[in-house]
Amino acid sequence: MQKQAIFKSKLLPYALVAPQLAIVLIFFYWPALQAVIQSFLLQDAFGLSVSFVWFDNYVELFSEPAYFETVVRTFIFSFAIAASSLSVALLLAVMADKPLRGGAVYRTLLIWPYAVAPPVVGVLWVFMLHPSLGVLSRYLRAAGIEWNPLLDGDQAATLVILAAAWKQISYNFLFFLAGLAAIPKSVLEAAAIDGARPMRRFWTVTFPLLSPTIFFLLVVNIVYAFFDTFGIIDTMTRGGPGKSTETLVYKVYNDGLIGGNLGSSAAQSVILMIMVIVLTGIQFRFVERKVTY
Repeated sequence: MQKQAIFKSKLLPYALVAPQLAIVLIFFYWPALQAVIQSFLLQDAFGLSVSFVWFDNYVELFSEPAYFETVVRTFIFSFAIAASSLSVALLLAVMADKPLRGGAVYRTLLIWPYAVAPPVVGVLWVFMLHPSLGVLSRYLRAAGIEWNPLLDGDQAATLVILAAAWKQISYNFLFFLAGLAAIPKSVLEAAAIDGARPMRRFWTVTFPLLSPTIFFLLVVNIVYAFFDTFGIIDTMTRGGPGKSTETLVYKVYNDGLIGGNLGSSAAQSVILMIMVIVLTGIQFRFVERKVTY
């Protein structure tokens, strides 16, 4: 028998959701509306001179080859961060799901890095892989590897991807571990009785049953790579060298706050918001069809 909640007062349900609605309206819809309005304006950094320019900010933005380079770079960053963090987290979750002595301690230690703030993550990885002060850089030089992310754009991009993926592994690990715990053991035991080896059991039983979790984490990791990596980039490379680590969200900050081009920065933020909405919609519309529930 299905139970249904009945409220004595008709206003009580609205009062319960009012705080959440207020937060969404104030901190999401209102800033988004302000960004859309500002994207049609041309104004100085102090807001003393404002003029309505229609779509000139967008036209100027799409006429810059550097902007399209930033778009491609952002998608590459997002794919690399999502793929690496999901792969490592899934491997760690599968290993931690096995019966181990002190398994709870291992799981707790693997979750801790998620509590580290993105700027702190950037500082930690800079200290480890700084070309002259980094601890790990000494071993790279000893192995004959020329390592200098301060001058080499590809190495700087690799460093940012490693730091951002490391930050997200704990979050993915937690959900993968919960997903593995929800898989019925009888299904795995039946596959083992049928003669399936551990690797085959993983790809034919475990992985398909984890597809809802993988799909959810894929969306979350892409959004994370688009937005939450700002603090890591700002503390590690500031978009350099030569803008090789400048993503869309950092370009919004760089052009708006540093460069003072508020109209272009607002237009970029609107385009970034539309890109994330479209990308998420495509994932839910097409990718979810292949998800096994």
